[in-house]
Amino acid sequence: MPSMRAWPLLLPLLLAACGDTLFARYAETAWSEAVERAATPLEDLPEPDGPALRLWIRGRPAAAVLLQEIGERRIWRTAAGQVVSTEGGRVTATAGFRQYVAATHFDGPDPLANPAELLDHPAAARRLVDLQDPDGGPEGMRFGLALDCRLRAEATEEAEILLVRERCRSRGRFGFTNLFWVEAAGGAVVRAEQWIGPAMPMLVMEFLGPRSS
Repeated sequence: MPSMRAWPLLLPLLLAACGDTLFARYAETAWSEAVERAATPLEDLPEPDGPALRLWIRGRPAAAVLLQEIGERRIWRTAAGQVVSTEGGRVTATAGFRQYVAATHFDGPDPLANPAELLDHPAAARRLVDLQDPDGGPEGMRFGLALDCRLRAEATEEAEILLVRERCRSRGRFGFTNLFWVEAAGGAVVRAEQWIGPAMPMLVMEFLGPRSS
């Protein structure tokens, strides 16, 4: 068993083992930067020239810029050092918060990829989540937290937007509901409210496109 002092040094290796060394590199420094600097007020930020995220946690806004994009996987970073990894519109890893989502492992396809099908046919999904605290100590690590979820879509007042509700439970320990507003035609997530750990409030995200000319 590694010593307590060695655990912070192992954090990048643990995250890299999940297949994303760039995310591991940013996650290694994100927490200390988040402590040192407050998030830039959203109203003081210019409109994005490329893909960007607006984030709200406990009602406090921040903006995140795109660092890397590989297929559906994107890595975003705020000025204060918070890092969010998404696949489609779903958060799969975080850093720079009071608790990290170190990795997400899907058991089969994610029904969120086909939201229109959820209108008439709700779907079940299961995934495993790895969590850890910023200091990397073993007492804050939880591997393979099982989430059993059920997804259902419904129409909204905006005909082109569907609302997907994802109700999840973790073997009777706790439950939560994720919300995803998606384009009915293409299935792209435009806004979401997501769980990012039992020690964290829900994370609200809004996906922004490039500034129109």
